[in-house]
Amino acid sequence: MASQLFIGLMSGTSLDGVDAALVTFNHLEHPQLLKTHFVAYPADLRAQILALQHPTDNELEKTALIGNTLAHLYATAVNDLLSVAKIDAKSVNAIGCHGQTIRHRPELGFTMQIGNAALLSELTGITVVSDFRSRDIAAGGQGAPLVPAFHQDVFAHNQHNRTIINIGGIANITYLSNTGEVFGFDSGPGNMLLDAWVKRHLGLDYDADGQWSSTGNIIEPLLSTMLSEPYFSALPPKSTGRDLFNDAWLSHCLTTQTYAPNDVARTLVALSAHSIADAVKQYCGQVDEIYLCGGGAKNKLLISDLQSLIGSAHLETTEKLGMGVDWVEAIAFAWLAKKCLSQECANLPEVTGAKGLRILGAIYQA
Repeated sequence: MASQLFIGLMSGTSLDGVDAALVTFNHLEHPQLLKTHFVAYPADLRAQILALQHPTDNELEKTALIGNTLAHLYATAVNDLLSVAKIDAKSVNAIGCHGQTIRHRPELGFTMQIGNAALLSELTGITVVSDFRSRDIAAGGQGAPLVPAFHQDVFAHNQHNRTIINIGGIANITYLSNTGEVFGFDSGPGNMLLDAWVKRHLGLDYDADGQWSSTGNIIEPLLSTMLSEPYFSALPPKSTGRDLFNDAWLSHCLTTQTYAPNDVARTLVALSAHSIADAVKQYCGQVDEIYLCGGGAKNKLLISDLQSLIGSAHLETTEKLGMGVDWVEAIAFAWLAKKCLSQECANLPEVTGAKGLRILGAIYQA
C-alpha cells in the first residue's frame, strides 16, 4: 500500500499559535513526521480569543468572525508547510484540525472548537476533518483528552509501563500498561495560569525555563488553597480547561492576601507539578518510564519540581521515543484524521467515559 500524507493542525489552550505537522503513514500505519511549521497568533487575535472564553456582547457574531480569521491563519500554516516541503496540496489526503477551544462543558453536553473547517478546505483545496470531540460527548463521554488512543498506538511497550504527560495549557496524562491497559485524563493546569500571570506582570507570553518563577518562593498556604479545588480530587474520567482554571479562579484563591508576584509565579509552577505528580501516583499504578511533551516539557523549574515529587521514575521527553515535544499533538490530529477517513473508531471509552467506541470527526470534502 502506498504511503499516505496527512497534515495535523493544533492550536491549544496556551494560545501561542498553530502547530502544523506533515505526516506520512506507511503500510504499517506508523506515522512519520516529514516537516513542521509554526505560525504565531497575532496579539490582537489572542486577546479576542481570550475574550470569547466568557460571555460577551454579540458573541455569536464575534465567534463566527474569529472562526473565519482562524481558518485563514490555519490555511497560511498549511500552505507554508507545503511550500517548505515542496509538496502539492493535491498529494495530501486530509487535514486534521482540532480548532480553537472556546468552551468545553461536557457536563452540559457540549464542546466548541472554532476555526471554520469548511472555509479551511476551500482555502487549501484539501479535505478537512474537524470537530473530533463532539461525537464522544454525544455518547456520554468527556470528549477529551483525545490523544491517549494515539499515545497507545505509537508509544505503548509490551515490557515497560509508560506514562506520557503532555504539558500544554492544560496537562493531560496517559498511562500505558505493558499489559495493554490504557488510562488517561486531564490532571489540571499545565502552563495556562502561569502564562497569564507572566503576561500580567512582565508583559511576556511565558516564563522561559521558569527563570522568573525560580526567583520566588512557594507560598505554602496558597498552594494548599489551590490544591483544595474539587477538580483535583474528582475521579476520572475528567477533562478541564479555561472554563474552570482562569483568571477569576486564580483571583479567588488570592483574595485573602497580597503576595509578591514572583512568589505567586513560583507557586503556580508548584501547583502544576503537584497536581500532575499526585495524579500519576494515584491513578497510574506501577510506572517504569515517564515521557513528557508539550511546551511545559521545556520549563526546567517545572521538570525539576516534577522529578522531586515523582520519585524513582526518571523523566525523559518524547524526543527519546523519536517524537519532538512540540509536535506530538499535531501529529496526533493527522492520525485522528486518518482514522476518521478510514471509518475507524478513535476514542477510548475507558479514558473519556463514553458509552462505547465511536468514529470521531466531521469531514469537509475538498
